[in-house]
Amino acid sequence: MADVRRLLEPVLAIHDRIRASVLDACARQEVEALATVAADDGVDTIYAIDRVSETTLVEGLRDVAHDEALWLIAEGLPPGGLLLPAGASEQDCRWRVIVDPIDGTRGLMYQKRSGWILTGIAPHREPQGTLRDIVLAVQTEIPLLKQHLSDQVWALRGHGAEARRVDRLSGAVERVTLRPSRADTIAHGFATICRFFPGARDVLAAIDDEVAREAIGPPRAGQAACFEDQYLSTGGQLYELMAGHDRFIADVRPLVQSIHASRGLPPGLCCHPYDICTALIAEELGVVLTDAAGAPLDAPFDLQTDVSWIGYANDRLRARLEPLLQQALRRRGLMPNASTRPPRSHAASPSC
Repeated sequence: MADVRRLLEPVLAIHDRIRASVLDACARQEVEALATVAADDGVDTIYAIDRVSETTLVEGLRDVAHDEALWLIAEGLPPGGLLLPAGASEQDCRWRVIVDPIDGTRGLMYQKRSGWILTGIAPHREPQGTLRDIVLAVQTEIPLLKQHLSDQVWALRGHGAEARRVDRLSGAVERVTLRPSRADTIAHGFATICRFFPGARDVLAAIDDEVAREAIGPPRAGQAACFEDQYLSTGGQLYELMAGHDRFIADVRPLVQSIHASRGLPPGLCCHPYDICTALIAEELGVVLTDAAGAPLDAPFDLQTDVSWIGYANDRLRARLEPLLQQALRRRGLMPNASTRPPRSHAASPSC
């Protein structure tokens, strides 16, 4: 891991600059200006606030690439990515970098909830490789203007994760310890099946109710058996699992695309690889992440693939909940076949 360690401090610094530039834009511009649609790339909608982070990202990585050429794949950039520095050839490329410059744009631009900067770095391979090739992951909180603390978390594969909290008013930095929940039940805890957008919310809600009922029994009068948190940021959801706030999250939106089609609706917006590119950090902390079929979470190193993912705070929760979720999916004809899983990639080289 010695070589990739050299990229950690430059990436942390780039994240710091993105956070500062986005916060500055939020402070100077009205919500309506930041929420203006800048582009629609066919994968997701790009808002004006996204352009602020993209500019800072590319400028920062150009400096990094002077020492080691890299292939940048990021939301808002051309689908094929950018080879940096200019004039480099693919034979020179050492690293493949996947980034979401702002994950949780919609909540952040309306000043409802923190967004996150997400970055995963893998050795450059042919063909493109998958997310399990990632050996360094970094995610940084972009807080609300009224929030003075911002968390930053990173991990090197096989070497655990670290976190720090930045006071953006005083500049003080302190180490923090993140610990996923050790509970073996979702009772009185947060457990969520994502249903952010219209189209098949009724189906996803029914799955949610079924899993909760089977896991903790029928609801009692006047009592809340468990809770949910529809945090519109995959990176933010991963953080909630890391920090012990959430116990179970399932994002199976790709599985209900057939329901959209049967209702005459266009395909719905789903999680993409750049949204989940910091999964390594959660895994290094002990969070269990799988695909909808129960295999270790993976996805192609691209911008387009729709990704289903399940997060369990620990193995005991997985043992309790996974059969219930798969039963609910199977009952509705939504359980994926093994053939639908993303291709497996060879393990990252320990010499990275």
